[in-house]
Amino acid sequence: MHVLILGGTTEARRLAEILAAEAPHLRVTTSLAGRVAAPRLPPGEVRTGGFGGAGGLAGWLRAERVDALVDATHPFARTIGFHAAEAAATTHVPLLAVRRPGWVPGRGDVWHDAASPAQAAALLPALGRRVFLTTGRTGLADFAELDGLWFLVRSVDAPEPPHPRHMEVLLARGPFALDGERELLRRHRIDVLVTKDSGGEATAPKLTAAREAAVPVVMIRRPPVPEGVPVVPGPEEAARRLLGSLHEAKPVTS
Repeated sequence: MHVLILGGTTEARRLAEILAAEAPHLRVTTSLAGRVAAPRLPPGEVRTGGFGGAGGLAGWLRAERVDALVDATHPFARTIGFHAAEAAATTHVPLLAVRRPGWVPGRGDVWHDAASPAQAAALLPALGRRVFLTTGRTGLADFAELDGLWFLVRSVDAPEPPHPRHMEVLLARGPFALDGERELLRRHRIDVLVTKDSGGEATAPKLTAAREAAVPVVMIRRPPVPEGVPVVPGPEEAARRLLGSLHEAKPVTS
């Protein structure tokens, strides 16, 4: 039986590891978008690159006889999530989404809600002049016209233009330690942080550091999961559901 994981996240890699350990008879394929130059590869088969939209994904599901589809992409990978829902509905392949819980502000946090990077950019001039931008290497065009601000941009790979004129790029991959995040804010004199509500522990220390330094945070809301798609918070629950459903679907032989 064949499981396709739409990956690129820690949760996707962990799910592949669990399935490899607990169900070695399964064929598990993880699909990566190919946007990261040197990704951490999971066990099992790996394919890289897009499918060509929902139709292409549906064709791949049929051709490779996929029995279950898991959307374990980044919470902000909106397009592939909707393509997965459409392809699953077309092919009648069960779909499960893995979404780590979002962050919740705590006592002392000063968060400003934004529906998009463009809205986040519109809020910045009133909040600070030295910006720690942790939204990744894509989507910087929305901040490119803010010539009066300076940006520290952190991403795994180098960003491409258009991007802010006054910026320093920090190439780094999480998880990040709290002491390091404190030092970044202090050394670069950061007075406002912009981030996406990605959730998880790997990059959460920046929020603690911002709270301690009384630095306001512009939090970009994550897009919704397509309607009707079941959601679990982590790879362990996804593995339990997958193994249970595949066991029930396995034909009985005499």
